[in-house]
Amino acid sequence: MRRMIVLGAMALAVGAAHAQWTLENSNSTASLRGIHSLGGGIAWASGTNGTVLRTEDGGYLWQTCTIPPGAEKLDFRGIQAFDANTAIVMSSGKGDLSRLYKTTDGCSSWKLIFTNPDPDGFWDAILLNRFDKDGFLLGDPVNGKFTLRETNDKGNTWTRGSSKGLDAAKDEGAFAASNSSFLLNEIFAIGFVTGGPAGAHIFLIGDYPDFNSKALPMRGGSAGAGAFSVDLRDSRHWATVGGDYQKSDESSGTAAFTVDGGKTWQAAKQPPHGYRSAVAYDATTKTWITVGPNGTDISTDDGKNWRAVKPNASLNEPADADKNWNALSLPFVVGPHGRIGKLNEPALKAALTTK
Repeated sequence: MRRMIVLGAMALAVGAAHAQWTLENSNSTASLRGIHSLGGGIAWASGTNGTVLRTEDGGYLWQTCTIPPGAEKLDFRGIQAFDANTAIVMSSGKGDLSRLYKTTDGCSSWKLIFTNPDPDGFWDAILLNRFDKDGFLLGDPVNGKFTLRETNDKGNTWTRGSSKGLDAAKDEGAFAASNSSFLLNEIFAIGFVTGGPAGAHIFLIGDYPDFNSKALPMRGGSAGAGAFSVDLRDSRHWATVGGDYQKSDESSGTAAFTVDGGKTWQAAKQPPHGYRSAVAYDATTKTWITVGPNGTDISTDDGKNWRAVKPNASLNEPADADKNWNALSLPFVVGPHGRIGKLNEPALKAALTTK
């Protein structure tokens, strides 16, 4: 959404635990919103002023990539990689400020592969299947319909699909906050979440390639409110987070969950303690994690109840170790001013036992 270009288990008891993010040195001051972890220590990150970063050693060293041609002032909101050498980065902006660049040589050079042809368009998210050739590119509504483009050749070419059911309410849009407003799991679900004055919605493919829209029990009523991120752990258990990014400390309406594969949704009983821009499921610890400007929250009951994780001052943990985050691709998290963190699993496990 272009407004973002400007910047059933027992309830969990609230309690402080160790910071679950170990801060890393990115050697960057960019505002980072794109992050894609491939495993094996390989990850790519992206942000403002044409910034792209890459690591091959689990974050010990983050390489500053060559800026793509003509991208010095672009805001790279999403990045998707196939391996340590091949990645596509997406900028978000009105019209031709939304672009895709691709590298095949470890970011030493880039090629402009696609520019938004819609003068009033605005791209929100890109997701690619790194084990296949397909992927999707989501944009805000043009002429009253969300724009959805597909690739079948690893992002080299993009075509606008013929999907039905993409009609948008007045001033409805997706949010380019973390590149996680779109859900791509070809076994379980393909869809995206939205927000705006008419409230939050989730659009899911029913009879391929057509979408069905369903209201979400989350904050709405303004241009900056709605659902910002969605993830799943299996066919039935999904979670979505959001709120109002202009009211980051308000917790009401910031999360919802489903236990039937998106057929019905319930508001979180104990929501995160503020607006949240990204959510992800950590299979190793069986924990949901969500992040935003004012902190980090975790859930062990599939999004029904969330609790804050806070730094421990007695251990000299930085006061902002769990704050100021934008996007997740576990084990990494990124935020403003070049902030990158890596999941501290022992700290997370300690948090799970803290009452």
